[in-house]
Amino acid sequence: MAAGWLRTAGQGDTALLMAGGDWTLAGFGGLDGELSAALRGIGPGVGRVRLNLHDLDRLDTAGAWLLVKAQRALRARNVDVATEGLDGRWDELLRLANNVPPEGMPPPPRSVGFHALLERLGEATTGVGREGLQLLSFYGECLTALARALVQPWRLRIPAICRQMERTGVDAVPIVGLLSFLIGIVLAFQGADALRTIGVDPIEVLVLPRLIGLMLTLPLLTFFADIMGLLGGGLMVVTFLDIPVVQFLRQLSSAVTPTMLFAGLVKAPVFAFLIAMVGCFQGLSVTGSAESVGQLTTKAVVVSIFLVILVDAVFSIVFTQLGI
Repeated sequence: MAAGWLRTAGQGDTALLMAGGDWTLAGFGGLDGELSAALRGIGPGVGRVRLNLHDLDRLDTAGAWLLVKAQRALRARNVDVATEGLDGRWDELLRLANNVPPEGMPPPPRSVGFHALLERLGEATTGVGREGLQLLSFYGECLTALARALVQPWRLRIPAICRQMERTGVDAVPIVGLLSFLIGIVLAFQGADALRTIGVDPIEVLVLPRLIGLMLTLPLLTFFADIMGLLGGGLMVVTFLDIPVVQFLRQLSSAVTPTMLFAGLVKAPVFAFLIAMVGCFQGLSVTGSAESVGQLTTKAVVVSIFLVILVDAVFSIVFTQLGI
């Protein structure tokens, strides 16, 4: 196997590019750099380039892309390109490479070792920062749409809001009730040994109804879930722990105060806004593939949980300072 090489020569308004050796994926990075330097060295006075491939030993898709890339770059500068030295072996490969759009260029092989680690760290940091800025921008668009809706309520799409309330509220009542009921039973049962420790603007059309719908229904679902959880816990302690109903209700009234209920219900619209915002943001970021849907769905869940925990911590600090 001979390493790929590139040489340049020329006289007057004609330049000569001679390619030889192995133009394969293994040498993609180095050949790409040499080719870019050679193209930069071709001055504006050159009107014709002869691309000589007589000494080419091996050629794969990556190497063919480099040659096609050079041809396209020169023709974009109104330079006539004449390919020489083809013996028929590479005609079909070059034809196929030439039919693929420029954005289909295969990436160079990724580096390994410490430099690769720094590269991945930099890409990850840049990606997180970019997505954070996009999410912040989306947050601003959502707030702007909400403010505009308050000033111009006739712009609200009431049927869409009602439909979202039905999907996120009414349709969710059975599963929320069942889960909360069972969770209450489990917590009460486990706590009996551990009681000491317990063009249309897409934002306006697609996002705003979901934001408002979830902000209206989540507090109701939260209250419903609280009631079902207490009902499940009460059924367990009365049935299996032989605690009278009167005693359970007395202890409940002293343990659960209106202030606690208020604090929980105040958080619900804020959490609903965060969840709906992140879900809509990731949903609008989906590209045309099923894999993208799965990846962004997972990301929406992870980001929503992170933001809910973060904002809940802020609520805890504020409530503590207020003595709530």
